Amino acid sequence: MSIPFGNICRRKPTSFKNARGFTLLEILVAIFIFAVVMTTIYASFNAVISKNEAINQGRGVYEMSRNCLDRMTSDLSAVYVERPPQYAPPDFDDTDSPYRFAGSEEVVGSENFSRLRFAANAHLPMGGDTTTGLAEIVYYVDKVDALDSGFVLRRADTIYPYGEADYADYDEPGSDPVLCQGVQSFTLSYHDADGETRPEWNSEDSRGRYATPRAVSINLKVSDGQSSHVFQTTVALPVYREALEEGRQLF
Repeated sequence: MSIPFGNICRRKPTSFKNARGFTLLEILVAIFIFAVVMTTIYASFNAVISKNEAINQGRGVYEMSRNCLDRMTSDLSAVYVERPPQYAPPDFDDTDSPYRFAGSEEVVGSENFSRLRFAANAHLPMGGDTTTGLAEIVYYVDKVDALDSGFVLRRADTIYPYGEADYADYDEPGSDPVLCQGVQSFTLSYHDADGETRPEWNSEDSRGRYATPRAVSINLKVSDGQSSHVFQTTVALPVYREALEEGRQLF
């Protein structure tokens, strides 16, 4: 059967009458769905970034506080204490001993913080100074208005002989090294031979019979600007002076 050549080459013209595009409403719905998806992705990404920043800030606070407690532990582990027969209780008109162990509480700004002064073989040479040996160590909280955190913990370190200025009259120069920023609380407690705890201590006080503590507990609360972190440790002193007998005279 033969097929006419003209029938083979003939094509039916394409008709666009039934072709259908997107309406404006469909385009708007698609844009809305895309916006919702992108907003969800951005929120999730932002949460991850914020969490990473918080983790990094927390890590920085942890490292700073750990270094601070390590420094205090090293200093207290090198404490110097006079013991009989080298030590004799002071007379009423004697100046304070340069080797006294004195912990007190003081108001800084409107907050209450602990303060500690003792002698230790823990002098840290600064700059070109290479001198080492016995030093007066003072830990105290200072208010720095320029910082958002407000309070910092400083460490004063004066090589012996450092004079015999009264402990209460110690003049913080404000240039002592900062061990910790963002301090919200700095509390020290002192443990005696019976295991009892005191918030203050003075080794030259007759009411304590001139003893030094057996251990010191440190409680440090630091803020990273978003949350607070508490760090605690207790340091057993390697040397101490036992309470003297009532009316005992030492020569």
